[in-house]
Amino acid sequence: MDSRNAIVVGRQDIDEGDFVVLDHVKHEGVDGNSNENAANNQEITLNHKFFKEILATVPNMDEVHVTGTGQIQEQFIHFMADTAQYKNIKSTESTSNKMSDEAFVEYISEHFN
Repeated sequence: MDSRNAIVVGRQDIDEGDFVVLDHVKHEGVDGNSNENAANNQEITLNHKFFKEILATVPNMDEVHVTGTGQIQEQFIHFMADTAQYKNIKSTESTSNKMSDEAFVEYISEHFN
C-alpha cells in the first residue's frame, strides 16, 4: 500500500488455500486546490474512500497485515480501529519497498505461515 495504490492479497477460499491477489485499488488523489483547508479536507475524504474500497474487497477478515512505503498504512489501521465492523481485527504493519504482485503474495504468505 502506498498513497496511490493498494494491492489486496487474501486466501483463495477465505480460511484456507493459497494467497492470491484479490484486487488492485487505486487512490484518486487530491486535485489542485488553492485553499489549504479545503485541500486537507478533500485529502481526508479521498483517503477514507480509498480505505473503504480496500475493505470492500475483504469484508469478513479477522486479521490483516498492512505494509507499504509511507505513512498511509498507519492511517488505514487507525481508520479500521475507528470503524465498528473492523475495530476488533488483529492488525500488524511494516514498512516495505514497492513489490511486484508475485513478490507481494510471497511476502504475505511467509508472514502468515
